[in-house]
Amino acid sequence: MSDIALTGEVLPAATESIERPLSEADLAALRRSVRALEQPGLAARLSAAAGAPLDMIGRSLPAPVTEAVGRSTEAAMRGALRVALKTLPKVAVAPAAGTAVEGVAAKAEGGLGGLLGSLTGSSTFNHKALAALSGAFGGAFGLATLAVELPVSTTLMLRSIAEIAREEGEDLDDPEGALACVQVFALGGKTDAAAGGAGADGTGLVESGYFAVRAALAKTMAEAVRYAGSKTLLDQSAPALIRFTAQIAARFGIVVSQKVAAQAVPLLGAFGGAAVNTAFMGHFQSMARAHFTVRRLERTYGPATVRAAYEVEKVTLGVA
Repeated sequence: MSDIALTGEVLPAATESIERPLSEADLAALRRSVRALEQPGLAARLSAAAGAPLDMIGRSLPAPVTEAVGRSTEAAMRGALRVALKTLPKVAVAPAAGTAVEGVAAKAEGGLGGLLGSLTGSSTFNHKALAALSGAFGGAFGLATLAVELPVSTTLMLRSIAEIAREEGEDLDDPEGALACVQVFALGGKTDAAAGGAGADGTGLVESGYFAVRAALAKTMAEAVRYAGSKTLLDQSAPALIRFTAQIAARFGIVVSQKVAAQAVPLLGAFGGAAVNTAFMGHFQSMARAHFTVRRLERTYGPATVRAAYEVEKVTLGVA
């Protein structure tokens, strides 16, 4: 404590903020988030959907397939970023009533959730049903459809992610909130040196715990947020946005490879493709709920308090 003299009175001034422990309800929500983020189990979901363990399918895909996955993943991430950025307010001055600019501003007013909501409706079930349809298409026609199916399913997932973010109190008109939705695609689950090569984030690191991924993305995320927040017309070829998209795509591509491997099971067909895509959608819905729960708690209790509680829960769950 230090004392401040003010108009003849001496008032105590706290030099340290008092940390408030998480409520029981918030602690339970954090515990669910830790379990989802640190033990995601995507391989188990995909194995069950495909009817065969991924180890039996094979850990490595042929080079042409890997290249196709990489191209499709990058295209899907560019599309997701384009959708997210289109929802941000781009007009700094109030337009006159009835002008074309006013119409553009009105469309952006609904934010990311509003724009995508007009395309797909809402609810977790609807999103899974639409993902199943796109997966059935992919399962029926094979790898040749990946360049079409993956951007479609990624946009559907972004819609669901945005709805979850809004439910957790995220401001989707804020560049950080909109880009945090795209960031969820980097939270696909644990990777290793074999899967991620020199590091899925391009930094040479293979750590994949939740806060490790956020730390790896922090710089490019901050650059992208600053650019999106300072420009009235957003150029998606801007270096800040390219770096952000590339980092997300590198991590997302690992789980897309798992999805493609699951769909490569002989005779999987349209029904199996639908099951794989439903599992894929469910996985990222779980990631989004956990991610935005952590962000909500950080806004309430502060990042340091939530991080400390998170680490305690990791130990309790026995997660390395």
